[in-house]
Amino acid sequence: MNISHIILYAIVPILVIMLLGFVSGKRGVFSGDDAKKFNKVVLNYALPAALFVSIVQASRADLVKDIKLTLISIVGIMFCFMLVYFVFKYCFKKNTGADAAVSALISGSPTIGFLGFAVLEPIFGTSPSVALVVAIVGIVVNAIGIPVGLSLMNASLEKSAPQTAGKHESAWKPVIRALKQPVAWAPILAVVWVVVGIPWPAYLSPSFDLIAKANASMAVFSAGIILSAIRLDINRQAVLGSIFKMVLMPAVLLCMGLIFKMDPLNLKMLVAAGSLPPAFSGIIIADEYNTYIATGTSSLTLSIILFIGFCPLWIWLTDMAINAHMFGF
Repeated sequence: MNISHIILYAIVPILVIMLLGFVSGKRGVFSGDDAKKFNKVVLNYALPAALFVSIVQASRADLVKDIKLTLISIVGIMFCFMLVYFVFKYCFKKNTGADAAVSALISGSPTIGFLGFAVLEPIFGTSPSVALVVAIVGIVVNAIGIPVGLSLMNASLEKSAPQTAGKHESAWKPVIRALKQPVAWAPILAVVWVVVGIPWPAYLSPSFDLIAKANASMAVFSAGIILSAIRLDINRQAVLGSIFKMVLMPAVLLCMGLIFKMDPLNLKMLVAAGSLPPAFSGIIIADEYNTYIATGTSSLTLSIILFIGFCPLWIWLTDMAINAHMFGF
């Protein structure tokens, strides 16, 4: 894999668009509220359309080949998610369970919905395989990680507010809410479509492509606006969160992929997905609950800066590891 190609075609365009968003935010052209609206367009329309139209063009054979990818994504990402939660809950005395849950939602989840296509397509090309990786990791983050994080957060908040003890929320409600989101059910519907074997009419694709193409650019621009609206406060927890996200998660996914002999291309894409910055959804949830906002946003900002170097580094390391593994080293 050509590192200069990755930097010029995947990293630099993201930085340019993000810088435009950052400058626009600083100049007052757009605000944090505008960024939230852009995010809604991405999560509710652009990303679901991109995932759906890409996946329905795959075949049953592609899905069977990707079962291992699905299992490793679930186990690897959720292992990192829960590890972040327990470390931040029990190793930092001032943190509440809600703080730890937000930490897990940020440092234990890659921002696959916002940057997945923007990073993977320039590196690996436009194909159903890229869409399946984005979809699978997106389902893990949105349909498993977010409900688990919200359940842990709600449990902690209920303990700190005993007056609401008689109004416990069902543990399944966050799961149901997550599955109602287009970013969760659209890829699931597309997978069912392929499994059933319904041919996808090619003439329908352009109707999805137009909004789908707005996904990456709008998401990255919105990220720049968000960064312009926060105050950077680097501390031990922010640094540790960045290490968990940018070092631990890609390492876990790489090791699992090698041990269970994943398809090399899928492994490269999965590790690249794991090296993405933290999920912006964690910051959105932190803002809604007014919990762990300063440290969480600082960890996100630091991880985005580290992403510039760690993304090509992890792709290079994955290439090296796969070659060594193939030749028995």
